Amino acid sequence: MKKLIKTQPDLLTYEKTEWGYTLSLLVPHDLDYFKGHFTDGPILAGVVQLDWAVAAICKYYKVQQPVKNVEVLKFQVVITPGITVELLLEQKAENKYTFSYNSNKGQHASGRVVFDSLINE
Repeated sequence: MKKLIKTQPDLLTYEKTEWGYTLSLLVPHDLDYFKGHFTDGPILAGVVQLDWAVAAICKYYKVQQPVKNVEVLKFQVVITPGITVELLLEQKAENKYTFSYNSNKGQHASGRVVFDSLINE
């Protein structure tokens, strides 16, 4: 039997607020991205965090345009297996959204994602 490869966090809760969305995510120990990154102290790669944030923005804000740019991207505190993080999403302009990952350890990462503008055809 083929083993499923786990590439996504477990969504514990999500809430729409007056300013955006708050998602509570459990980062599972068996996440495929931890393999080889690093053996003695696995951490979640920044590119994975960015991918999850972009996917969440597209899902909850129903964005269908491709990413044009990523601005003010910062990684402050590593994300390790088994941690629960809050992913905060906020729309800043028609095609600009911010995200941040936070937990009781502090702010893990943040940035602004700019999508291509809508093209009137």
